[in-house]
Order: sequence, then C-alpha cells, then structure tokens
Amino acid sequence: MKQEHRLLVINPGSTSTKIAVYEGESPLIEKKLEHSPEELNKFQDIIDQYDFRKDSILNFLDEQGMNFNKLDAVVARGGLLKPISGGTFKVNDLMVEHLRQGYQGEHASNLGGIIAKEISNQLDIPAYIVDPVVVDELQDIARISGFEPIERKSIFHALNHKAVARKAAAQLGKKYEEANLVVVHLGGGISVGAHNCGDVIDVNNALDGEGPFSPERSGGLPNGDLVRYIDEHNLTWKELKRQLVGNGGLVSYLDTNDGKKVQEMIQSGDEKAEKVYEAMIYQIAKEIGSCAVVLKGELDAIVLTGGLAHDEYLVSRMKEYIKFLGEILVFPGEDEMQSLAEGGLRVLRNEETPKDYS
Repeated sequence: MKQEHRLLVINPGSTSTKIAVYEGESPLIEKKLEHSPEELNKFQDIIDQYDFRKDSILNFLDEQGMNFNKLDAVVARGGLLKPISGGTFKVNDLMVEHLRQGYQGEHASNLGGIIAKEISNQLDIPAYIVDPVVVDELQDIARISGFEPIERKSIFHALNHKAVARKAAAQLGKKYEEANLVVVHLGGGISVGAHNCGDVIDVNNALDGEGPFSPERSGGLPNGDLVRYIDEHNLTWKELKRQLVGNGGLVSYLDTNDGKKVQEMIQSGDEKAEKVYEAMIYQIAKEIGSCAVVLKGELDAIVLTGGLAHDEYLVSRMKEYIKFLGEILVFPGEDEMQSLAEGGLRVLRNEETPKDYS
C-alpha cells in the first residue's frame, strides 16, 4: 500500500502561527504558537518577524522529533500578492519578492510563503500556497464601481470559500466546476461570493469592509455622510480605516465582536443589541440576493460557513430571508489548515496542476 503524502502546513496570523503536519487528510501534529505583544512589539514591521516566526516553527517541530526528510511538500497560507486566479500556486522567487514588499499591503499571512520557500529549499521539496485572499476571478462588469478612478477589487476569504464550495458541490453530486453557488463566509469579516462553475465572478471586498457590516467592519456606508464625517473629523486614511475595519460593525454599536455575547445581550432583553444584530443579518441576506441575481437565479445552493455559522439564531433568521432562493447548506467554522493541506494534496495526487505566479 502506497504511503500517504506528508505535508507541513503553515498559517501565520496577527498574533499566532498555526502549524500542522498532515499525512494525507489526517493531522499528525497540530499546534497554535501564540506570540505575545511583548515579543511582537520588538519588530517595527511585520516582515521583520520573519526569523522569529520561522525559528518558532522549527524549534517546536524539533521538540516533537519531526523527521523533516519524510515531508513531501510545504503548504502555506498566501498573502497580499497581486490579483491571481484561484488554485494552488508554486512559491517562486517573484512571489517571495512580492510578499516581502507587501504588494497589496502588510499582513502576517505574507510571511507564510516566505517561510515555506526557505524550508522547502533546504529539503529540496516543493512549496505551495492555496487560494490566498487576493484571488480575483471577477467578471469584467463587476469591476466597474460607478466612479471611474476607482475599480472594485476582489479580496475575500477565498481559502474557505473555495474549500466549502467543493464540499457543497460534492454533496450535491457535482464537481465544483459544474456548480453555481452563493457562498457566505460569516466571521469577523463577512464575504458573499457568486461562484459560477469554479470562478468567483462577483464578491464584496471584505478586507476594506465593503458589502454588509460584520462583527468588526462597517460595510458599505452612505457616500455623502462618510465624506462629511472625514472632513469634520480631519481624518487620514489610516485613522479612518482603523475606525471602519476592526472597530466598525457590531463593535461600533455594541462594543463587542463576539456573537455569543451579543446573543446573551439579546436574551437579557437588550433591544438595541437585537435590532443591530437583526440589521446585520438583513444586510447579509440582501447581499446574498444580489449574488443570486449575478447568477441570474440559476443557483444550486446557498452555502453558509465561517464561525458565525455556528449561531443557530443567526442561521435560522437568515433562512427566513433567503429560503425562497433554493437549497441552503451550512458548513460551520473555517478549517484553514485542512483546506491548505487539501490544496497541496490535490497537486501531489495529480488531481490539480500547480499554477505559476508571474
């Protein structure tokens, strides 16, 4: 019997680095390496954390007695690269250069591909990233914003979107490339995408908070009032972004981004909490309706995923708005590590051809 492929999976976040070793679909080692503010504050920029993060990974694996020679590939979460199509990409020198530069901005995920490439070079095995947030498969008409100097961008939870879309399609007896789905990622940020036969042809820019408001992000706002607010408070773009992305949405109204706490507030009779939470659900449902229109009503299912998909209250209220559109499938949570491993396995099993970043 052929030995299953073994992969090292790396997923850097803002205050932690998740690592795992997979044999096939099964994790052999899993660890979330927490990084304290004291440790991270030593570094001026995120890219300066590279050696610290890499050494943390290697030291932990060494403590676990990891035999690196048994690894077949290293798979990492992709960062803010230039817009690319979905799929699994080989980490090459140009990608590393763009990750170091922060092509579309700074984010801890930029470190993933860089660390994966160095480890893979030492072991003479391939390094990959899978469906990074910059996946861009928008149809041309979706790029037009209504104001010529500004073009709509595709930045969303592509890794989880694509992974659950494949699961949903399989449950429907189809390949992902044959299915029409509206996928809704419900987390600190919320993204709603129209998946047309394997391509996400329209989606809100979740990084900048476009679309429905979320636990931490403001969503789309009335243009005139927003411009006046900026003028009255003499805000720079960085100051405004800090308010709208991270301190917008539920945080702005209720001082929490925790759906469970909001539920407790509602159950205790807090009318404001109930109204704001209902407004968030309402806006998400409207965005789902918009994506159903993008697919011209020809959709196989609506797929709800992400951390908030565990919230039975939210899901039940959402269903009341969207049930007329068709079948609704729920895949709670977001297993990024599993999704990254599956992307690497598809390539190693010759089920998918890895793409070149150029």
